Amino acid sequence: MRKLSRRKFIKDSAIATMGIGVLPKSLTILKQGREVGANDRIRVGIIGCGDRGNKVFMDGVYKHVDEMNVEIVALCDPWRIAREEANLKVKKWFGRDARQVVSHRELLALDNIDAVMIASPDHLHTTQLEAAARAGKHIYVEKPLAMDMDKLIRAVDAVKEAGVVVQVGTQLRSLPGMVGARELFRQGKLGKLSRVEECRNSQKPYWYGYLRDVKEKDVDWKEFLGDRPYRPFNSDLYSAWYGYYDFSHGPIPNLGAHFIDAMHFVTGAKYPESCVCMGDTFTWDDEHRFTNPDCIQATWIYPEGFMVSSSNNLGNGKGNVRNFYGDKGVLNMASWGSPTYTDEGAPRPDGTIGGEKSVTPINRPDHFLDWLRCIRNNETPIAPIEAGYQHSVAVIMAMKSYETGRKTIYDAEKRRIVTA
Repeated sequence: MRKLSRRKFIKDSAIATMGIGVLPKSLTILKQGREVGANDRIRVGIIGCGDRGNKVFMDGVYKHVDEMNVEIVALCDPWRIAREEANLKVKKWFGRDARQVVSHRELLALDNIDAVMIASPDHLHTTQLEAAARAGKHIYVEKPLAMDMDKLIRAVDAVKEAGVVVQVGTQLRSLPGMVGARELFRQGKLGKLSRVEECRNSQKPYWYGYLRDVKEKDVDWKEFLGDRPYRPFNSDLYSAWYGYYDFSHGPIPNLGAHFIDAMHFVTGAKYPESCVCMGDTFTWDDEHRFTNPDCIQATWIYPEGFMVSSSNNLGNGKGNVRNFYGDKGVLNMASWGSPTYTDEGAPRPDGTIGGEKSVTPINRPDHFLDWLRCIRNNETPIAPIEAGYQHSVAVIMAMKSYETGRKTIYDAEKRRIVTA
């Protein structure tokens, strides 16, 4: 694969201008979806058995097997090795093999599935989310929820129509420190925000850590490609898809989605009104021909009257920052789990903060348990489909600005992104 040309983006790309109807404030959970009785076993299928699906999703759900009466019954992945490794866990935990399939379509056609967990590559999230909703399954779906607006709209509409329980994988919302930070903000401790800033840096792009020697004979290549144009099998692409722009849009959506969603959660903001984004590859241009930028920065303006910045330098690990700046104080979330706050630098401190203090945590169920309880109790999870839609709008705006070299604007009433 040849390196992505930004000039080609400017020449060939056009911003998506599709709109959707206004989302309701909350979804009617299980109105039309598949109901699970109080004592029924929740039967789960895993879509995507890589590191995320196997080591995070499966392990996370297994902690709650007894309490929630849940069982993993099916596994889906284009790579035989990943399916078989995941099945070893199922056999150990439940004393029998899971049903193993290549395609999400095969898994959704099974009649013994109540819920699915989607841990596939980014370019497949909305396709599989839409299909699972139309099949009436409850869903846990990894972030970023979407790479483009038209698929996002179709998937969200399918969820609304089905009334199924959807938990988006922005699990920071479930951290006690994050819930405590939201309460701190609601109490007005920070005052009026001016800027929310993240610099998330590293010595090397994270996608290098996923490089594997994958054999073509073990992979259903067309199933992996999905709706992407055909190209010859490439082991680097299959294993380290995070680094290729056709399959993942890089650090702003993949890492920044957590930051944007956390900011939305803490502040109550929903959508930016404008965004600019620039980046390129400055350090890691090598034989792997990765096409995602290793240095990129996006800046959004929110209608509530503050600026948000997400910056990633994957060529040097110094300078990590994550702060919410207000006129009364600053919230330091460099550690998601243990945030602190202070009035240092504030132009209008009111004397209630003083020196640096720890945010008081507010306990709540972990992200997987919250999803399972909501399925069981007909409730709305902490990261519902609306939250996924909101972070997707922000990161799609950023990447359209990156592609075109122009500012993007979001029309909240018409649900439409345009370039200025």
